[in-house]
Amino acid sequence: MILRWFGRKKPEEQARKDETTALLPEAVPAEPAPAEPTQETPVQEPPVPEPVAEEPPAPEPVPEPELPPPPAVETPPPPPIAPPSEPEERKDTPEIVRDDLPAALTAEEEKPKKGWFARLKDGLSKSSSKLTEGISGIFTKRKLDDEALEELEELLITADLGPTTAAKVTAELARTRFGKEVSPEEVKATLAAEVAKIVGPVAKPLEIDATLKPHVILVVGVNGTGKTTTIGKLARQFRAEGKTVMLAAGDTFRAAAVSQLKIWGERTGCPVVSRDTGADAAGLAFDALEEARRQGVDILLIDTAGRLQNKAGLMEELRKIVRVIKKVDESAPHTTLLTLDATTGQNAHNQVEVFRDMVNVSGLILTKLDGSARGGVLVSLAERFKLPVHAIGIGEGVYDLRPFDADQFAKSLMGLPSQ
Repeated sequence: MILRWFGRKKPEEQARKDETTALLPEAVPAEPAPAEPTQETPVQEPPVPEPVAEEPPAPEPVPEPELPPPPAVETPPPPPIAPPSEPEERKDTPEIVRDDLPAALTAEEEKPKKGWFARLKDGLSKSSSKLTEGISGIFTKRKLDDEALEELEELLITADLGPTTAAKVTAELARTRFGKEVSPEEVKATLAAEVAKIVGPVAKPLEIDATLKPHVILVVGVNGTGKTTTIGKLARQFRAEGKTVMLAAGDTFRAAAVSQLKIWGERTGCPVVSRDTGADAAGLAFDALEEARRQGVDILLIDTAGRLQNKAGLMEELRKIVRVIKKVDESAPHTTLLTLDATTGQNAHNQVEVFRDMVNVSGLILTKLDGSARGGVLVSLAERFKLPVHAIGIGEGVYDLRPFDADQFAKSLMGLPSQ
């Protein structure tokens, strides 16, 4: 193989030798070349010089075919015109912008398909169905006697209206309809009117004092009652009213609570004051209040921890927060809201007692009324504590936290139409 390759490379050198031999005839006798072919005659026999006539390179000058390609290359460019691709990119950009927003806010920013009363009625459907079915079972073609009243009272107690409220409501019904045949609709209408009388005095909207810069709202409650979400929804409502709001992530023991509040801050355009996990909550509240005063913010919403398993520690922490806040503003906090989960039923009474001992609770917000058949607990809370109920929540949506309306609540609880 090596000799063959050598033999192929040799033709040029052989041609040069031939030329030199033509000029120098004396070198002709010297035939050293035949000596090499004798060793490998088969390899030398193919006259390598003749194959050198591989002057097919001559066709190489056919560079002229390059002229046709240019027109072929020019034709493809027109089809991929940039304009069609540009509109697709413009369509993508708004979708990317919406994707950058939290999914919850993106969905909830849409206008509610139903009115508030309809959503409230749907939210209280678990509570109302329990009451209406029980009332229909008791008063179908039956007179209002002692036995019927006793059954009704038990029904109201199981619906978490509480024994005091149940006794008061049935007593009023007995005073006006005793001994008469009554229909389920009449009983429900009477009960709705009595419930409205009980909760009416506590139905008070949350008022913000415009002269305070800021109006400080301290939000307390057991973990899981919806404190952080409630703060976010309140912040959004205040922002919609044109007020400036600052949030303070005072639940420093739960990283999730701080992260959640920061997300609400991004959604609502509110600055959030936060510290590392485990930081002093009172110190954070102090810094937040001073910063809010410096910026002239209208409202400062302060989140807090709610670890009842360590009641003594929680009580000391909340009291310390209040003491530190008062060093900046003696009248602060101006509002202390307690969030209660309606699904806990009568346990909500214990929570009110505990937090009322820790701080001066000025108002209540009931959440998750849509997930419970114990919506009647609001009635017993109003009857027992007489604390203002500022708002109720019947869902996770931004629009599902609204000021408490006694008449709408009473009718929804009894499954009655708004008119």
